[in-house]
Amino acid sequence: MSSSLKLGFLASKNGSSFRAIVGAIRDGRLPAEPRLVVSNNRKSGALEFAAAVGVPHLWLPTERDPAAADLALRDAMTSAGVELIVLSGYLRKLGPATLSRYRNRVINIHPGRLPEFGGEGMYGRRVHEAVIAAGVRVSGATIHLVDEEYDRGPVLAQRDLPLDPGETVDSLEARITALEPLFFVETLLAVATGRLQLP
Repeated sequence: MSSSLKLGFLASKNGSSFRAIVGAIRDGRLPAEPRLVVSNNRKSGALEFAAAVGVPHLWLPTERDPAAADLALRDAMTSAGVELIVLSGYLRKLGPATLSRYRNRVINIHPGRLPEFGGEGMYGRRVHEAVIAAGVRVSGATIHLVDEEYDRGPVLAQRDLPLDPGETVDSLEARITALEPLFFVETLLAVATGRLQLP
């Protein structure tokens, strides 16, 4: 991994972490280059933002032919010189070609503690509903490597968030959403500076 991270991004919607990471790069807080952002949603806010700030971007539909889309994604990231792929609210499972090419080089942020509140179907608001229902005192966010199974890859970093008295799904969702982008930037900085080693 070079000292200046060559990043690719996958986003299905707004791409809030993608936006925060690009902002940190532009401010000089993160030694990295945004090489490419790909979305499976033609109307995603992430693609609009990428166009506005001059980051190369690509719409790549996945539903009609997932295998072809997997190969196209792998090739697009490789051609762009991407070394590390960041998932920023990407709502599709990655295929074998991309995962093989980028083994231990795809990272995701999960809006809860893993492994307790992860797995298939556990994303977004569903995580916060499960946390509240479980009656635990601490939630948080987890940054992990991506493999073939949902939320199973090795954990790289975890940020705890104690629940407030009377915490609701809405309040927890808002608080976790607010902490995620900076947490992602800080974790990538740790990777870029060698303080956090990828396998």
